[in-house]
Amino acid sequence: MSNDADFEAPATTAIEQCLNLRADESCTIVTDDERRPIGEALYAVASEITDDAVIARYPPGETHGGEPPAPVAAAMAGADVVLAPTTKSLSHTRARGEANEAGARVATLPGITAEVFTAGLDADYEAIAAHCEDVLKQVADADDVRVTSSGGTDITFGIGDREWLADTGIVHEPGEMSNLPAGEVFVSPETADGTYVVDGTMRPHGLLEEGQTLEFEVEDGLVTRISDDEIRETVEAAAEEVGDAAYNLAELGIGTNVAVAELVGSVLLDEKAGGTVHIAIGDDMGIGGDTEAPIHLDGIIRDATVEADGEVVDLPMSNGR
Repeated sequence: MSNDADFEAPATTAIEQCLNLRADESCTIVTDDERRPIGEALYAVASEITDDAVIARYPPGETHGGEPPAPVAAAMAGADVVLAPTTKSLSHTRARGEANEAGARVATLPGITAEVFTAGLDADYEAIAAHCEDVLKQVADADDVRVTSSGGTDITFGIGDREWLADTGIVHEPGEMSNLPAGEVFVSPETADGTYVVDGTMRPHGLLEEGQTLEFEVEDGLVTRISDDEIRETVEAAAEEVGDAAYNLAELGIGTNVAVAELVGSVLLDEKAGGTVHIAIGDDMGIGGDTEAPIHLDGIIRDATVEADGEVVDLPMSNGR
């Protein structure tokens, strides 16, 4: 982890700008042993604003989506504001859902690292929200969206009745939730056809080497060919449990965080980078779709062109990219 002083600016952005914590509110910071310095940096900023701030720390969970200990869940549900920098994601847990239902504003920071925290949160989130709004205006009414790239991507998405959503990082209303770092506009399309070529970041590989690519062919909304053995085996294993749902083309996303100067190998951060596009396979229940699967695999395309009903979309570009 970096020196704790490096975390003051991003922690202030998260607490003050993103969550808008007020002096008359309570705040719970949920963290674990591996993310302690980030949790403590957030707590330090929160405790300067309100006397009703607590930090709850526990051993790292075993899986993404695993429930935190009962006392931690209770602290989340009892707070006005919750921030959760944890090794394993709390985004899709009952504890997070119950906190939101109780009116808490929640930001999860799953798998956050020092590099991701400083690169993705030392940013102007009001400006990022404005970029999200600009992109939404360009794509919201489109029936078809086409994505192409010099690396060989050429895929068309039928949006149908699905709604475009924005992850702005601005979590100011009761019951709202966001990942941090944030900055994307995304949709779960009804169908898709074509080929996409990932040349940025994708699990389990992380940041791809220069010249390395992962190719995916899509027909009628299902991925029909995967060039990479490891990813194909992951999808095949999920398919043994849920069938074709594992091959679902789940998401089209556009990054709007212009503070991300370069990809670092973290999907959480890299999919937000301005000027990138990400496409995901698998589960889309949480983003407006109707397919449930045990995987959600995002692949990031570095320099894509996006067209909405034939009109080129003006993408916000990250500084230095």
